[in-house]
Amino acid sequence: MSKAVLVTGGAGYIGSHVVRQLGEAGKRVVVLDNLSKGFRESVLAGDLVVGDTGDRELVMQLLRDYDVDTVMHFAAHTIVPESVADPLKYYGNNTCNTRNLLECCQRSGVKHFIFSSTAAVYGMPADGEASEDTPTAPINPYGMSKLMSEFMLRDLGAASDLRYVILRYFNVAGCDPEGRIGQRTPESTLLIKVAAETALGRREKISIFGTDYPTPDGTGVRDYIHVEDLADAHLKAMDYLEGGGESTILNCGYGKGYSVRQVLDAVARLHGEPLNIVEEPRRAGDPPSLIARADRIRSLLGWQPRFDDLDVIVRSSLDWEKKLLEMET
Repeated sequence: MSKAVLVTGGAGYIGSHVVRQLGEAGKRVVVLDNLSKGFRESVLAGDLVVGDTGDRELVMQLLRDYDVDTVMHFAAHTIVPESVADPLKYYGNNTCNTRNLLECCQRSGVKHFIFSSTAAVYGMPADGEASEDTPTAPINPYGMSKLMSEFMLRDLGAASDLRYVILRYFNVAGCDPEGRIGQRTPESTLLIKVAAETALGRREKISIFGTDYPTPDGTGVRDYIHVEDLADAHLKAMDYLEGGGESTILNCGYGKGYSVRQVLDAVARLHGEPLNIVEEPRRAGDPPSLIARADRIRSLLGWQPRFDDLDVIVRSSLDWEKKLLEMET
C-alpha cells in the first residue's frame, strides 16, 4: 500500500482545500482534526480521525498505522487579537503541540514536513514588503508562536534527515471554485469574508480600522491569495520534497497589494449594493502595508497561480456566503 499523508487541521478552511486536492491527485490521506474550528463535512477525501495533535499516543498510532511519510501541519489557533488577550492558549496549541507532533515524526521516521506558517512572523517590515530573507520580528503572540515552531523545525531538520518546507501565508481568501467547501468559521476576522457577510446582511456593518496610514488611500494594504492557489502550493511543496529538494522557507502571496477600501469597493461592485462601512481608529499591531516578495516559490516549485485576480477572489467569497445562507434556510 502506498505511503500516506497526515494532514493536521484538515477539516479547517485551508486544510480542507489541501485535503480535497490531495484526494484529486490520488494521494492516500488521513486527517487529524479536533473539530474545534473545522467541520466534518468539509473533509472530502481520505479518513478523518477526531483528535488532537497534542495526543502523543494517537499521533504515533496514526503515523504507524497509515505508514505516513509526509505530514502537512495546519492545526493552529489563528486570531491575532485573541493571541494578544490569551497568549498561553496560542503557545500551548501552536507551539507545544507542534513540538509534540515533531517528536512523533522523528520517532516514526517521517521524511517530509510541510508547515503552515504566516507573514505575521515578519511583524512590520520597514518598506511594507517582505522576502523570505526579511528579518523576522513578530509583534503578537500568534506570529511568535508560529516562528517558534519554525525554529523547532529548522533545528530538527539540522539534527536529522527530516526535510521540510515552511510556507508563510499572506492574506488567504476565496473558496473552492466549485463551491463545495469554503471559510465557515463563525465570527471570522478575515476582511473579504466579513465584507461578503456584510453585503449579504449577515453582519450589520464592516469596520475600516485606520484611515490615516501612509498608503495611497490611507487604509491598510495587504497581499491577498486565493485559497485554491495556496492549496496547490502545498502539493507542489510535497512534490519538491519527494523529488529530493532541500529544506526551505517560501512566501505564499501574489506580490501585489490591495487596500482595505479597494477590497470593499470590489465587494460592493460585484454585489451590486453599497456596504455599511464604519471608520474606526487603527488597531494596535496592524502594519500599514504587508506585501509578499514571492518570486522564490514560483522559481523553486514551478508554482503558477490561476486565481490571481481580486474580482475572482471576491466573487468566489460572495458565492460561498450565499451558499451558506441557503444551507441554513
